[in-house]
Amino acid sequence: MSRVLLFVLIVVPALEIFTIIGVGHAIGGWPTFLLIVLSSLLGAYLLKTQGVRTWNQIRREFSMGMLPGASLLDGVCVLVGGTLLLTPGFLTDVFGLILLVPGVRNVLKPVLKILLLRLLSKGRITYYRR
Repeated sequence: MSRVLLFVLIVVPALEIFTIIGVGHAIGGWPTFLLIVLSSLLGAYLLKTQGVRTWNQIRREFSMGMLPGASLLDGVCVLVGGTLLLTPGFLTDVFGLILLVPGVRNVLKPVLKILLLRLLSKGRITYYRR
């Protein structure tokens, strides 16, 4: 866990700064700034639309008496993807878009499901059942 935290808090921001500087040298400062602002606005829009869509799907499945497993995984992807898109930087924007675009997310969901099941089987995630 400490390695992941170290990576997220030190390596990712350093890579983002390096990428922003590189893009700034390639296209200029103001276009780079505008790209960062536009990607954040796109992230906010996608987070809202995909979040509402996913929330409605979860409610619909609950009202039909079903457990919304796939919809909850969609919700987690939307939440993480939106957060990544709202974070300034280009690398986080790429991963955020991957998690927010439904077609791409559907390709990624089986991999995430396997990862979550492995974490559950190793006892790294605790859940409570009634």
